[in-house]
Amino acid sequence: QAQVIESGGGSVQVGGSLRLSCAPSGRDFKTYTVAWFRQVPGKEREFVAYITWTGTFAYYADSVKGRFTISRDRGNDTIYLQMNSLKPEDTAVYYCNRQPPEPGLWGQGTQVTVSS
Repeated sequence: QAQVIESGGGSVQVGGSLRLSCAPSGRDFKTYTVAWFRQVPGKEREFVAYITWTGTFAYYADSVKGRFTISRDRGNDTIYLQMNSLKPEDTAVYYCNRQPPEPGLWGQGTQVTVSS
C-alpha cells in the first residue's frame, strides 16, 4: 500500500525559509509527475507546484512563483519544496501527491506557520 510522508514544516518569521520533504513508500514514484498542495482550515486544497517524472520541468501556482522551488532526488525518490521569502498567507498544511492527485494517497501533511 503506497504512502507518502511529508516533513520539514515548522514556524518561521515573515521572510524566512523552510525546506519540505516528501518520502513515498510502498510504491516507486520515479515515473510519476508529483506535486505539492496546501490547505488552510475552511478552504479548499490549493495546488502549489508540480515536477515531471524526469525532474526537468516544473510548474508553479502564481501565488508562489519566484519564491518556491520544487525538486526531486530520483536516487532516493524524495520530493522537496524549498520555500523562501515566506509570507503569512503561506501558512497551511502542506501535502504531496501525484499530479493529478491520487485520491487514496493523501498523507498527514506538514504544518507551515509564518508569523510576523
